Amino acid sequence: MPCKTATSTIADIHARRSIRRFTGQSVGDEALLAVLNAGRWAPSGLNNQPCRFLVLKQTDPRKEKIAPLTKYSSLIRDANVVVAVFIDENASYHELRDHQAAGAAIQNMLLAAHSLGLGAVWIGQIANRANDVIKALDLAEKNLTLVAAVAIGYPAESPTPDRHPLEHFLLETLS
Repeated sequence: MPCKTATSTIADIHARRSIRRFTGQSVGDEALLAVLNAGRWAPSGLNNQPCRFLVLKQTDPRKEKIAPLTKYSSLIRDANVVVAVFIDENASYHELRDHQAAGAAIQNMLLAAHSLGLGAVWIGQIANRANDVIKALDLAEKNLTLVAAVAIGYPAESPTPDRHPLEHFLLETLS
């Protein structure tokens, strides 16, 4: 069966970049809801849907509480919105599979942000201080595991792509 021509999804996958500098322009609620909805439509093992999102808008004082807990504090401070991504332990069925589901949710959110003209970046390093972040967000009693944060805003940069050729990733050549 012949391949279809590139869809807008494939074009967005190729064009998406991690954006680490943002303008001060506010992200509207409609765009934010579209990004969050993209995250909730990610696949999950047994369809357990273990991901939970905490939205921290620009004026939310909790952004400043968690900023010092990552070496990417400027991203937390400068982004118009930060979405903290968690796994709900009560909805968990398998740690690895649940983390894979969270990764899929984050990727969906990154692609949705890009398709809406927003910039975003996945901040996984913040999970190194997960317990401190959960405490700073006053979520200690919620039975959550922090996976990452997604910083979202309007891009103030256009990074150039840097990818190895496909052969680098293939364990065997295609025949």
